[in-house]
Amino acid sequence: MHPNAAFRWEDRDAMRALVAELGFGALFCATPDGPRVAHVPVVWLDDATLGLHLARGNGIVRHLDGATALFVAQGPDGYVSPDWYGLDHNQVPTWNYVAVELEGTMRRMEHDALVAQVDQLTAQQEDRLNKAPWTRGKMDPALFDKMTSAIVGFRLEIAAWRGTLKLGQNKPEAARRAAADGVEASGRRGIAHWMRNA
Repeated sequence: MHPNAAFRWEDRDAMRALVAELGFGALFCATPDGPRVAHVPVVWLDDATLGLHLARGNGIVRHLDGATALFVAQGPDGYVSPDWYGLDHNQVPTWNYVAVELEGTMRRMEHDALVAQVDQLTAQQEDRLNKAPWTRGKMDPALFDKMTSAIVGFRLEIAAWRGTLKLGQNKPEAARRAAADGVEASGRRGIAHWMRNA
């Protein structure tokens, strides 16, 4: 999390919504082999528990059950040129971004819970598409079982929430809006939207 208190984000409902919208992030864990990261799809199992799964062959898997881990979801981001503020020239370049860090204990799932997690994740993602949804009912059940035996499900029981909204809140509103225009013109529409609504 950014050390400047102006960028601290403590709205858990909004953080939860961002994680749900992204549906993907990085899971970090210290292991005897050194620090490791896995890139994982996620789904909320309840207000303080994330469900995720990894390939059984991923080296981090054998270290996760019972371990403390950190999940990071990165929202929109973008470079900000000092010229865009329209202030004096004594400004420096920066990078604006939205991020959520969730720290907690990892718990391995039984196979039935993993299948339920995959079903929930699939349903949420398929709902976003403009088509008839895919379900595992379209698959040969034996093949589905074989494929899900190649992944391992986990719950992240969240103990600490850390959010960052670094959107230029430390600048005058006119400067922040001007910078948002510059960021959008550079092709970073997502972070420009957040900057305008900070």
